[in-house]
Amino acid sequence: QVQLVESGGGLVQPGGSLRLSCAASGMILSAYDMAWYRQAPGKERELVALMTRTGGTKHADSVKGRFTISRDRTTMYLQMNMLKPEDTAVYYCNAQIGGTAVNYWGKGTLVTVSS
Repeated sequence: QVQLVESGGGLVQPGGSLRLSCAASGMILSAYDMAWYRQAPGKERELVALMTRTGGTKHADSVKGRFTISRDRTTMYLQMNMLKPEDTAVYYCNAQIGGTAVNYWGKGTLVTVSS
């Protein structure tokens, strides 16, 4: 059974850093296209960063230069630096295989950026 569990969220001051983790069970990350999404209150869920099965990465313009997606065999990470209040959101881990119905989500971890 595939399971994705996010951790690492919390309250941080503007300019601070957090590292989110997405622990995967029942799957090998390199077989999936992996991504981090976020959803702020009252807003739609948006793509933050993705990593393809071949290791290519893409980051949203709003986080480029501040956030970095990475992974090892069983865990995906999102290193978040220079955090801003507008980064406040629930962050979700996603695993999918393009062109198929395979699409898994974690339950999310809350990141709050506030002084």
